Amino acid sequence: MTTAIERLGVNEKERIKEAILAKLTGQLQDTARRKGEPVILRAEIDVKGLQALTWLRAQHPTSRGYWSDRENRFELAGSGAADVITGDSGFDYDQLMNTLHQRLATARGNPRYLGGLRFSINDRQDEAWRCFRAYRFILPRFEVVRRDGKTVFACNMLSNETLEAVTVSLARLSFPETDPSPTIPTPVSRHDHPDQRHWCTAVDAALKAFQPGRYEKVVLARKATFQFTAPLNAAAWLAALRRNTSHCFHFLFQPDAGAAFLGASPERLYRRDGDVIRTEAIAGSRPRGASQEEDNRLLKALATSEKDLREHGYVVQEIHRILSGMCNLLAADEKPGVLELRRCRHLITGFRGKLKAHVKDADLLRSLHPTPAVGGFPRDRALQDIARIEPFDRGWYAGPVGWIAKDAAQFVVGIRSGLTEGCRLHLFSGAGIVSGSVPEDEWDEIENKISDFLALFARPSNQ
Repeated sequence: MTTAIERLGVNEKERIKEAILAKLTGQLQDTARRKGEPVILRAEIDVKGLQALTWLRAQHPTSRGYWSDRENRFELAGSGAADVITGDSGFDYDQLMNTLHQRLATARGNPRYLGGLRFSINDRQDEAWRCFRAYRFILPRFEVVRRDGKTVFACNMLSNETLEAVTVSLARLSFPETDPSPTIPTPVSRHDHPDQRHWCTAVDAALKAFQPGRYEKVVLARKATFQFTAPLNAAAWLAALRRNTSHCFHFLFQPDAGAAFLGASPERLYRRDGDVIRTEAIAGSRPRGASQEEDNRLLKALATSEKDLREHGYVVQEIHRILSGMCNLLAADEKPGVLELRRCRHLITGFRGKLKAHVKDADLLRSLHPTPAVGGFPRDRALQDIARIEPFDRGWYAGPVGWIAKDAAQFVVGIRSGLTEGCRLHLFSGAGIVSGSVPEDEWDEIENKISDFLALFARPSNQ
């Protein structure tokens, strides 16, 4: 086998596989002399010309995962599973995060677990979300990782596994050299949950429940279900969505061939590097204009809207309250900026802080999720109304999705997202309801938020 390899080309498939196996063999021989719990072994090979999403689309659609950051500096595509940590409702954040960090602490190299959690860990669970469980974090068996302009192919395994099992899986992998355009089918029907009439009724009911000084905002969501004539290829959908969106975090979580959660979220929940945390408040939005003149008018309307600035203020206020107790140092933007997306704009306020020594990822997830941007303000009252009013299970929609590494973590809010289920695609999006909200306007805002998906196919009439 070849071991002294600087860099290979994507067309050198057998040499890539040989080099990976050679590196793993050396690590297995080293760990065999040590006692204790199995550790994560990781082998990486530089590969020129390997494209992460192209490679992912070529693999058998069993367990797949994908992540790319908003700045397009980091990208990870994963296939298969070396390890899976999953569970159902009623779990403990501390136990989950401790398990992940314990497994990563002794790992060779710097692997990441990809995964996410339900919006609400205790609500009823629709059948469509069952394979996702309340939480699911996966260490991919194989990865293509692009970072700082360099692309590597990687393989993860546990030290108590046999190399033969990895060899069999490795032999099945494809290494495509071309990137065919993704084919997106046209749906044959659409059904909204709730429909527009029931949506207006729900918003009116929420508005009547508002109590000044006690209950200021609730985020209500709706689901649009599209029916197709054949099962959907989630990786192809993600490839098309990524080409159609910018300044977003792109993700795909596919537990098995029948279901996948994917999206293009503009909203970071938090990024932690050591004890440094970054997060942001995103709330208040306007669509983009058809002309430069209309676009400028809509931008001015967003920047001066009392309703949008008030809605944004609730999110800023809550994040500042939470992080003030967790950080020794905390700084926030003096005033909201504007996050420019292809089809809409959002008000955004950034936060940067230095965490206190005792603050862990479990504390951050438990405290920051859900933000008022996807739940409401105050949180508990808003969550009660969401559970009472919404006629569907949010599942992982608006939940934390992201990755965990040895000394870093990043989660985004799983919005602007969809669930593929066989021949169906469920699109989810929500709108912040505050005093002064108009139900028909909020319906249109959600329609604009799902337009990144809608633009990929011709829209049918409502059924």
